[in-house]
Amino acid sequence: MTAVPPELTTLRDFLRWATSRFSAAGLSFGHGTQNAFDEAAWLLLHTLRLPLDQLELFLDATLTQEERGTVAAIIDRRIGERLPAAYLTGEAWLRDFRFRVDPRVIVPRSHIAGLLLDEALAPWIGEAEAIASALDLCTGSGCLAIVMARAFPMARIDAADLSADALEVARENVADYALGARIELVRSDLFDGLAGRRYDLIVSNPPYVTGEAMRRLPPEYRHEPAQALAAGEDGLDAVRAILAKARAHLKPEGLLVVEVGENRGGVEKAFPALPFTWLEAESGEETVFVLQQDQLPG
Repeated sequence: MTAVPPELTTLRDFLRWATSRFSAAGLSFGHGTQNAFDEAAWLLLHTLRLPLDQLELFLDATLTQEERGTVAAIIDRRIGERLPAAYLTGEAWLRDFRFRVDPRVIVPRSHIAGLLLDEALAPWIGEAEAIASALDLCTGSGCLAIVMARAFPMARIDAADLSADALEVARENVADYALGARIELVRSDLFDGLAGRRYDLIVSNPPYVTGEAMRRLPPEYRHEPAQALAAGEDGLDAVRAILAKARAHLKPEGLLVVEVGENRGGVEKAFPALPFTWLEAESGEETVFVLQQDQLPG
C-alpha cells in the first residue's frame, strides 16, 4: 500500500491528496462523477461512513490512524484496479435514488431517470396517473423501473433483461424499495420473452456503443458487462430490434422512449423517415428520443 505522508491529517488533506493522485494516474470518470475531485469526495465520505451531502461539515475533521489506512487502501484500489467508484462502494445514485450495483450490471447513469422525474413526458401522456402499464426494457439494475414506479403511481411495471445476473441485482433493488407487488422482473432478450404484453409506456436504455468505441473504452468501462454496452459495429443492433417490434407491444397512443448516448447521428441516419423527438436532459444533452405508437414501423 502507498505510504501515507505524515503531513496528511484531516479529511481536507486526504481529499486533496486523492484528487492529485487520481489526476496524475489519468483515471476515467463518468460512473456517477465527472472529475477527480468529485470521485475522491464520494469515495472518502463513503469509506468514512459520512453523509455524502455534508462534505463541508467534516473537511477539517482529523482522521484516526485506522481511518488513514482505510482511506489510503481505497485510493490505492481506485488507481490500481481502475474500478469505478460505484463498484468500490457497491452503490450508485440517480437523483435521490440509491441502487445496489456490482460488476454484474452497468452503473446506472441514464438521462431517462431525470426526464421521468421532471415530467418531461407530460406533453405526450398527460397526467402521470394515465400510465397503467409500463416496461423498462434492458433494465440492468432495475433503476429505471424503480424510478417509473415513483413517477407513475398507478402503473404496474415489467423490468426485462437478458442477463440472469443483472436480474438478481434488480431483484435486490426492487426489494429495497418494497416494490415487488408492482414490478415484475422478466428474463427476456429484448421483446422475445414478452409475447402478448402491451404497455402505455416503454422506456429503454439499451446497448448502443459502437464497435470502434468499444475498442477504445477506458479500463473503468471494461469492468462493466460488455453485453450491456456493445451493440454491433454501428451501435444500432438493439435499437433496430426495438424499433422493429415496439409498435406491437404498445397500446394505441402508447409511447416509446429510448436513450442512445452519442449515437444520435447514427440513429437519424439509419432511420431518416422516423419523426424522432429528442428530449433535452438536465445536462443539456439530447440523447433520448420519443416516438408514439402510430409513428413506429409495422
